[in-house]
Amino acid sequence: MAKNYDELAKDIVAHVGGEENVSSLKHCVTRLRFVLKDESKADTDYLKKRDGVITVAKAGGQYQVVIGNEVTDVYDAVLRNSHIKGVGEV
Repeated sequence: MAKNYDELAKDIVAHVGGEENVSSLKHCVTRLRFVLKDESKADTDYLKKRDGVITVAKAGGQYQVVIGNEVTDVYDAVLRNSHIKGVGEV
């Protein structure tokens, strides 16, 4: 049975400042790549300690939540559990 990533997805969205703080979301092989309206609303320390999150990086105007191999499942769960419109894989 596939693991359910809904709780992790909801928690990540809440701690990047909520849906209203997300301008866009895409993912690569290991990372959720958020463009945030206000990066100061994100709780980086919490996310770095969260089970299921490897670390957080900020680069190229993106707030990157490193998930690892399960990133596609978590990305799909974020889209399923929010009104965030994803732009897919990069």
